[in-house]
Amino acid sequence: MTTNQKMRVVFAGTPEFARVALQKLIDEQSSLNIDIVAVYTQPDRKAGRGQKLTCSPVKELAIAHHIPVEQPVSFSLKHENGQNARQTLADYRPDVMIVAAYGLILPLGVLNTPTFGCLNIHGSLLPRWRGAAPIHRAILAGDDETGITIMQMAQGLDTGDMLYKISYKINELDTTQTLHDKLAELGGQAIAEVLKDLPKYQAGAQKQDETQANYAQKITTEEGQIDWTKSAFAIARQIRALNAYTFIDGERVKVLECLPIKADQLSTQNAGRVVSVGKKAILVACGDDDGKQHLINITKMQWAGGKPLSAEQIAVGDKLQDGQMLGVADGANREV
Repeated sequence: MTTNQKMRVVFAGTPEFARVALQKLIDEQSSLNIDIVAVYTQPDRKAGRGQKLTCSPVKELAIAHHIPVEQPVSFSLKHENGQNARQTLADYRPDVMIVAAYGLILPLGVLNTPTFGCLNIHGSLLPRWRGAAPIHRAILAGDDETGITIMQMAQGLDTGDMLYKISYKINELDTTQTLHDKLAELGGQAIAEVLKDLPKYQAGAQKQDETQANYAQKITTEEGQIDWTKSAFAIARQIRALNAYTFIDGERVKVLECLPIKADQLSTQNAGRVVSVGKKAILVACGDDDGKQHLINITKMQWAGGKPLSAEQIAVGDKLQDGQMLGVADGANREV
C-alpha cells in the first residue's frame, strides 16, 4: 500500500458501543485516509413485545451511510456458510479489520486475512478485565479507573498485544450505562489515533503481563440479588453496576438508583431494615464494614409491572414503611 492509497477498513461490531466507534471512523475517513469497505454485524434478531425482526445499531448506521453490510452466522470452515463468509471477507481485500463487541468468534484464518490483521477496541485497561463484561466488573470491584485498550487480536480471549491505551477515572456516580457511554466515546478516539499511524503503533506493541490478567465473566441474574448483610459500599456498587433487585413481601423489586454512601450515616438496625422512608431517599441499614454499619440512600425503585418510582413517589404512595424488612419472603418482619 502506497502513502497515497487509502487504507481499506472492514469494521465488525454489533451494539451501541461499536456504533459510536464506527461513527467516529465514518466522520474521519478523509483525515485518516481510510475507506470503510464493509461492515460486519450480527444477524437481525427478534426484539420487543411484537418480536419484530430488528437490526443492530451498527447495521443501521452502515445502511445510512451506504456501506455494504455482511451478517454471517459463522466463520467456521466446518460449514459451507463459514467458508463462504471467509471468501467474502477476502474479496473485500481489507488492510485492517476493526472489531468492537462483534459477538462472533474470529478464527485464526480470519485474523490473518487483513494485511495488518485485526484490531480490537476493548473496554478495559488490559490485562485487567478480559472477557465479556469488563464495564460491570470494574464497577463491582470498586476499581478507581478503567479505560480503552486497542489490541492486536490473537487466538485466546483478549490476550493479544496492546497497541494503545486511554484511561478514565471512575467516579462514585458512574453506572454501567454512564461508563459504557464514556468508554464508547473513548474507544472511537483511541482507534482513530491508532489508524493515524498503524505501523508505528504495531511496531511499539506491548505484551500483556499474564500474571496481572483476570477475567470479566458474564453477568448472571443471580448476581443482581442484593444481600443486605454486605456493606453499604458493596451494595451501592451492585446497584450502579447491575440490574439489582430485592424482595419485598415476597415480590421482586428492582433497586435502580442510590446516592453515594455518607461516612456519618451509621445504624445499629438489622441489615435490610428500612430505617426511614423519606421524600429524598429511602434509608436502609446494611451489613458490617470494618466494624461500622452504614446506611444506603435509595432514590429509585421499580415494582413488577410498574414504572420506576422516585423516593418521593414511593413515600407518598405508601409503597414502603419504616421498619419494613427488605430481602425476606414475607412482610411479617417489621418493627413494632
